[in-house]
Amino acid sequence: MSSDTRPQAPAGGDQAADGHGQDAYVSAELYARIQQFYADQMGLMDDGHAEAWAATFTEDAVFLGAVAGREALTASARAHSEKLLREKADFRHWLGMLDVRPQPDGSLRTRAYALTARTVRGEALRITASVVCRDHLVLQDGRWLVSHRSLQRDGSS
Repeated sequence: MSSDTRPQAPAGGDQAADGHGQDAYVSAELYARIQQFYADQMGLMDDGHAEAWAATFTEDAVFLGAVAGREALTASARAHSEKLLREKADFRHWLGMLDVRPQPDGSLRTRAYALTARTVRGEALRITASVVCRDHLVLQDGRWLVSHRSLQRDGSS
């Protein structure tokens, strides 16, 4: 009898999108570090720290296939933050159901559900999006950074 307590795939088990089977898990310590990475990253965006948020991406990162490079990410995040200030609105990101898969080159592929919520001061909270977020994380100088992010909005395809 195995002492492995990870959930097992059914017979003929599913394969993750990256081709790894269900047994391709990261350690609990690394999983917790990646959860903290996302908590920090989303907090930076939600608190309007555009430069610090963009610094969680590689210099040549691609976001949604449309925004490329840390400089462009900073400008986009700054514009978003300024718009929220003008509108007197708070914006929050919530990530859950995080799946972290190791890659042969030492990088990580992640998949999470993300909700965004917007609250204009004095009004009720509104859920503005529900998406599947897929990231490719790379380790640079001891820090995990996003090199590629794609979002698939629910109901879009």
